[in-house]
Amino acid sequence: MALPNRKRSKSRKGVKQYQYRLKKNNLSKCSSCKKSIKPHCICPFCGCYNKKEIVAQKTKAKKGKK
Repeated sequence: MALPNRKRSKSRKGVKQYQYRLKKNNLSKCSSCKKSIKPHCICPFCGCYNKKEIVAQKTKAKKGKK
């Protein structure tokens, strides 16, 4: 098995690992509610995909005064 000839310095290691850092997510707009979502996914806010309702969203019941 091959062994490295010299120790990799901290700066060289940082340059090598630069490509593995987190990158900013690309977001698109929902066609129904116009909120930012991940592309090619069902909107978690309205449950629509490509202007069609896929998942029925539960509505929160408002508490009335007794």
